[in-house]
Amino acid sequence: MTRFSDSHVVFHFLCIIIMLLNDGTICNVVFQPAFLLASGPRISSFLVGNVSGISFSLSAVSSSNATGSIPSSSCMPVYQTQWNLSYELIGKNAFLVRLSLNRSLQLCGNETSVPDCCLEPLCLQETLLVSACADETPKASLIIQTQIYAQIFPNKPPSENKTAIPNQVFQPLGSCPCDISLGECDVRCCCDQDCTQEVLWLFATQCLPGPFGGSFSPVPEYQCSTQSSENDPDWFPFLCVTSPSDNNPFLGLFYNGQTVSPKPSPSFQAPLMTAAVPPINYRQGDPIFTKDDKYFTIPQISGLGQCADNAPVAFLENFESQCVRRLQSCPSPSDDLRVDVKDGWGGVVTVSVVDEVADDLRLFLSNSLEPISEPQQCDNVIVALRYTLYWRENGLTAITVKRTTANITLPVSLTRRYSAVFVNGNETSQPNSGNPGYLVKRPVIGGILDSATEIIQRAQINLWQPGGDGLCSSAELRPALFGINSTSGCMIPVSLLNMTQCSQVRETVRAVLAGLVTATLVSTMGKPNFSNLVDWVNITTSPQNSSQPAEDSIGECSAVPTHLHIHVRSVIMGRVQSVPQMVIQAVEISFIETTWWIECDMGGMNPCVNPELMQNFPVTSSVTFTDSPLSTQPPRSRFSINFTEFDCDRNDVCWPELAFPLTRYYTGEPYSQALAKGLILVFFFIAASVLGTPWRQIRQAWSSA
Repeated sequence: MTRFSDSHVVFHFLCIIIMLLNDGTICNVVFQPAFLLASGPRISSFLVGNVSGISFSLSAVSSSNATGSIPSSSCMPVYQTQWNLSYELIGKNAFLVRLSLNRSLQLCGNETSVPDCCLEPLCLQETLLVSACADETPKASLIIQTQIYAQIFPNKPPSENKTAIPNQVFQPLGSCPCDISLGECDVRCCCDQDCTQEVLWLFATQCLPGPFGGSFSPVPEYQCSTQSSENDPDWFPFLCVTSPSDNNPFLGLFYNGQTVSPKPSPSFQAPLMTAAVPPINYRQGDPIFTKDDKYFTIPQISGLGQCADNAPVAFLENFESQCVRRLQSCPSPSDDLRVDVKDGWGGVVTVSVVDEVADDLRLFLSNSLEPISEPQQCDNVIVALRYTLYWRENGLTAITVKRTTANITLPVSLTRRYSAVFVNGNETSQPNSGNPGYLVKRPVIGGILDSATEIIQRAQINLWQPGGDGLCSSAELRPALFGINSTSGCMIPVSLLNMTQCSQVRETVRAVLAGLVTATLVSTMGKPNFSNLVDWVNITTSPQNSSQPAEDSIGECSAVPTHLHIHVRSVIMGRVQSVPQMVIQAVEISFIETTWWIECDMGGMNPCVNPELMQNFPVTSSVTFTDSPLSTQPPRSRFSINFTEFDCDRNDVCWPELAFPLTRYYTGEPYSQALAKGLILVFFFIAASVLGTPWRQIRQAWSSA
C-alpha cells in the first residue's frame, strides 16, 4: 500500500476535470501528482491533458553526488527496474498510470526458499522516473521515491485458538496483585514468579495475606475442610458446609459490576444509524411505536432548549413541554391524530381525539410589539395537545388526546403546550418520592380518601409558579418538594367596587389559596400504599383568630387571608444501607391575614375616580420543612409493639408453631414420616448433648468430686 494514499482521494476530483476536458480542448500533459513517496508494492498516478500519441518510459535514477539533482527526463530507459508499468485511458484526455513491483518482499531466513527474498529489513530503496513522451520528446515526468520494508510472515499457520479471559466475577485478571516490579522479586509477595526459592525462604512465613498476596480463594472457616482437632468444637462436623472452592465470600472482590465498552476512534464519516426495532413488550423508558413501525412522537423540548417536533414518547415517562413560535402566517393543518399505536401485546390501539375550545388565551398568546398593518385571522389553531395513555402490565390499553383549539389574530407569539400522562387504573403513574423514606427535592405526596372504594386517590400539594403577567389566573402550579423551603406568589386584581363587598373578597381569596392544597392526607413515606391508611396522616389546619374583623371603611378590607403557609414536620426513622430515611410526621397549613386598601394616588390612573379600575394585590404561599430531633432510644421491634405476642398473624415470631411439623395440621408429608423425622432430630440432639463437651466436663467434675 503506497504511503501517498491520497491519490485515491483525488480520483473523483480528477474525473470531474476529465469530463470538463472531454470537449476536445488541447493542452499540455501533466502528471497529477507529479511526486510520490511510496512504501508499498503498488503505485498509481494520473496523466492529464492532450494524451494522443503519448508513450511512457520507466527507469531507475540516482541523484548526482556533486549537485544532488536528479537527471532530466528521457524517453530511453537509463536503468532497468523491478517494476512493471501499465496504463489505462480514462475518457479522452487522461491516462491512469500504474506501477507494480515484480519481486518478493519476504525476508530471507534459514527456511526461506524464495530466490529474490530481501536480505535486510529495508528491502527496496530507490528513485523511479516515469516520462511521458510524444515523438521521442519528454512532455512530463513523474518522480517516485520508494522505501519499502520486507514483510515478515509467521513460520506456522495461524491458530484459531482465542485468548480466554477469565470472568472477573470469579477470578480477577491480575493473579498476583502484589507483583508490582517488572523482572524483580517483590518482598513478601510469595506469588511473584521472579522470586527464587532461596529468596522466598527469607520471608516464607511473612507472605502478604488475602487477595493482594494472591490468595483469592481462602477456605472459609465454615468449610468442612478447615476442621482442626485443636480449636473446632465437637459439633462442627454436623454443621459445617461442604461446597466447592469457587463458592466463597471473596467472589467479585475486584468486580465493580460495570461493563466498559471501547470508545470509537474519531472519524469524519457520518455514523450509521440502525433502524429501531420495536420491542415485543414495552418496558419503562422504551420508545412507543406506531403500526407502521415508526416512532410515536409528540413535540418536546430538546437538550438545547429547542422544540423537537418528532420526539419519541417513552413508555411510562410523563412529561410536559412548551413550544414558543412566532407566527406571521396561519399554520398549516396538522396531521390526523387518530393513529394506530402498537399496544405491546401484538395488537394496536387507536388514539381517541377529544376537541375543546380555549376560553382563556392568556396562557397561549402574547401580544406582538410590532405595528399591525393588516391583521390576519386564523381559525381552529391548535394551542394544546394533552395525551393520556392508559397502561396495564407491559402494554397500552387506550390512548386519548384532548386537542385545544382557538381563533387567533396574527402576528402573535404562540405558546403551544404538550403533555403526556400514563394512567394505570385510578392512579396516575407518577414517580415515587423515595423508598421507603422521602428523598430531598422529590414531590410531597398528597391524597384524598375515596369513601366508596376505601382507596386513597393521589392529590396535589402545590405552590404557585407565576407566568409573564404575574396574575394568579394565568399562574401555573408546581409541587412542593420535600426538604426545600420555598415561597412564591402572584397578583389578584381588585377594584373599588369589589372593596364594597369585603366578605366576598375574603372568601374569593381564601378559595384561591385553598386551591393550592387539594389533598386532605399526606403520605408519611416516599413509597406509600394507597389502600392502607397507616402510611398516611391528616393535614391539619391552624385555627384562625375567632375575633371579628374590624369594621371596614370605603376602599379598605381587613382580615383578608393573603398568605398560605404549609408547615411539614419530618424525622429520621432508621437507616437503609447507611442512608437516613426521612418520614413525615405532620403537615399543618395556616393563613395569614392582612388589610387591603385602594391607593387613590396612582399617577394617571386613579381607582378612586374610576371604581371599575383594577389594582393588583399580592397573595403568597410558602412551605417550610422542620426536622424533629432523632430519638435516642432504640426503635422497638415489631414483636414488642404488638400486644398479642402469641398471634401468629401479627408477629414475625410465632412460638405456637415451633413444633408445627409434628402436629396434625402439617400436610406437607405423611404424619408418620414427619413424626419419625422429628424423633430422629430429638435423638441426635440428645446424643450431641450427652457425648458433647459440656456433658463430658460435667462427668469429669462428678468423677473428681
